[in-house]
Amino acid sequence: MTDTNFDMAKLPNWLTYGRIAAIPIIILFILGGHPALRWFALILYIAAAVTDFFDGYLARKYGSVSPIGRMLDPIADKLLVGALLLVFCFDGTFGIWDLIPATIILLREIFVSGLREFMGNEKIVVPVSMLAKYKTTVQLVAIGMLIAEPLIYGTREVSDILLWLAAALTAFTGWQYFQGVSSHLAARESEGE
Repeated sequence: MTDTNFDMAKLPNWLTYGRIAAIPIIILFILGGHPALRWFALILYIAAAVTDFFDGYLARKYGSVSPIGRMLDPIADKLLVGALLLVFCFDGTFGIWDLIPATIILLREIFVSGLREFMGNEKIVVPVSMLAKYKTTVQLVAIGMLIAEPLIYGTREVSDILLWLAAALTAFTGWQYFQGVSSHLAARESEGE
């Protein structure tokens, strides 16, 4: 294996680390309150969101899918989405009705993370469904539109629709995950009786 291939094999995890490292910078730019800083936040956010596609693609291409990559990739997505939803509550981007889909998204992500951890302890892998991948994409696009709202005229209506669509997909895929493991959970519950 050449040095170039070795570096490329590590690139997917470095992209994931970069996505996590970008979160506080994006937050600081948004909270800075200046349109130029918000533009920087949007550009950095788009770059971070795009790494969500490329880290998985490159890991498969170079055969470098790793346990830490499988663990960190969904965590990075959840950190990015969750942190920015909270910032939008603080900086005035969200109106009162936006709190409903934001809460649905946050609760589902915490629930599924806990479910995955429990099932992992049981040595059962809960695979990511294709619909869940689409859900993540819709979430990431919705958040990008929310960052762009003060910068680009006409994005408010689009971001509202995407946020509610993301919440619906988020709730539905959470229900799918729960249904997929409910028989195992019921069996474990009956063992404890």
